[in-house]
Amino acid sequence: MDRTQYTNLTQAWGFVENHALSRQTPAMAQIRAATEKAGMPQGSAAQAEVLSMLAHLTGAKSVIVVGTGSVMETLELVRGLDGTGQLTAVDSSAKGITVIRKAFDVVQDSTATKLRAVNAQAGVFLPRLNAGDYDMIVVAGDAVNYAASFEQAPRLLRAHGVIVFTDVLAFYDGMNSGGVLDPADRSEKATAMRELLDTVESDERFRTVLTPTGTGLLVASKL
Repeated sequence: MDRTQYTNLTQAWGFVENHALSRQTPAMAQIRAATEKAGMPQGSAAQAEVLSMLAHLTGAKSVIVVGTGSVMETLELVRGLDGTGQLTAVDSSAKGITVIRKAFDVVQDSTATKLRAVNAQAGVFLPRLNAGDYDMIVVAGDAVNYAASFEQAPRLLRAHGVIVFTDVLAFYDGMNSGGVLDPADRSEKATAMRELLDTVESDERFRTVLTPTGTGLLVASKL
């Protein structure tokens, strides 16, 4: 591609992101604003919409979200469950789980999906869950969440279940340093994401695809 095409791609990303933001309901927009005001910046709105669509397309009924104040992704996944099944949000930060619980209070009356918020480290909580009970796992937030969640994914997911990693390009934490794209960026998140890509893509138990959606989505489907 030439420079013009790369410029067009950059402009397209901005257009899609703004379009996704404009499609948010007033309640969702209010939750996003309140969460960011509380000091927890939220990820890409377009990325959150893709997660919702993935939940819908796969017919997921049991979803785990591992994050750090990842409110908008969690709420979009609730929408993708179409009023069925259950969603468990796992957040190790006291601040993050408090905000998620408040968000659940807002949406609970409008959905029949069972919502549960757990304040725990992924590496501690996930091993306690029943094997083969889950259709979808979404991982976001702190670098430590990613490897711990993938370690449990083969056991927790049903056949053809999906695990999705957000911010795989490490732009969310490493925007100023270049993230995974910049070999000089040795930040915790960028380093962890490089290792994650190698680990997940070389695992013969999964079929994977990396997309530039949001700040990078890595989707792995259990074979």
